[in-house]
Amino acid sequence: MSHLTRIVGMSGRRAVLALSALALLLASAVGAKADVIENKIAVFAALDKVTGRISHLEIPINETVKFGALRVTPRVCHTRPPTEQPKTTAFVEVDETKLSGETSRIFTGWMFAESPGLHAVEHPVFDVWLTNCKMPEGDMSLDNEEN
Repeated sequence: MSHLTRIVGMSGRRAVLALSALALLLASAVGAKADVIENKIAVFAALDKVTGRISHLEIPINETVKFGALRVTPRVCHTRPPTEQPKTTAFVEVDETKLSGETSRIFTGWMFAESPGLHAVEHPVFDVWLTNCKMPEGDMSLDNEEN
């Protein structure tokens, strides 16, 4: 028996209460939205395939760090509050400097820490992927409190 059939078979007052509860449930489910924390530092792992060495890169937002021939620039880095399901994302630009000195953009897009193989930089010599976002030590402010 469907929910609607059960509601139709109820008395007037019970039907109104049941419909109100159903509407409230649907409204809360549609309106649910996870808060986003705007972090000031993006954390990456970077692999040098020649040496087999993995480096840990902590890069402030809108700053560029050089790793081998690559220049990595995170533009935003978002996480969710600890009470929400983890979802760490960053919008990143990666440029390559060739031996001739010419620079070319090899990656622009979103990286997801929970799926590092999905949107990582895969270069013939270097790989770079997002591992986390964080705030500077001692900085407990959340940028999203202003919204």
